[in-house]
Amino acid sequence: MTRDEIRAGVVKIVADKMVVQASNLCDGSRFKEDLGADSLHLVELVMGLEDKFKLTISDEEAKQITTVGEAVDHIQRALQPETVSA
Repeated sequence: MTRDEIRAGVVKIVADKMVVQASNLCDGSRFKEDLGADSLHLVELVMGLEDKFKLTISDEEAKQITTVGEAVDHIQRALQPETVSA
């Protein structure tokens, strides 16, 4: 999955959960400060991302994800296959 595909999925979930226009979101959009997310919104966002991308985000990881771009970066890292050193 490309970064653009991941970003499109993240933006759709954020737009749906926060009831904002997707076109108003950028990588720097902050969930709390810019979009007015409260703790319930953040839980719903994490659950939506987990469902969409078939992964698990721990509570500690979720606390570190504060912007759209950070969510995209986290998901991109989580979806990359582990590289094995020889």
